[in-house]
Amino acid sequence: MRDDSRARRGYTAAMPKLHLEPLIFCIAWAALAVAGFALIDWKAGVALSVGLFFLIMPTSAVILAKTSNFVLERAIRWGILIAAALVLLSVADLS
Repeated sequence: MRDDSRARRGYTAAMPKLHLEPLIFCIAWAALAVAGFALIDWKAGVALSVGLFFLIMPTSAVILAKTSNFVLERAIRWGILIAAALVLLSVADLS
């Protein structure tokens, strides 16, 4: 079956909508882990990557399960990331 015949019949591949905010959050999270590696050492990068995963994911799940408020979940998720960045910069400044 040719591709153009599928399009005529209405069989098109459904592409999911790309949400920009989660993509920016993931890039910021990865950048924070790389900054931890660059500013302190590899252990800080791993701690920021894995540690934040174990903190952010359950927190998001609990907030969404109890309140179903996506705005609150987004604010708390970004707040945790910003707090981690401030801690990283403070520790990097001390060393």
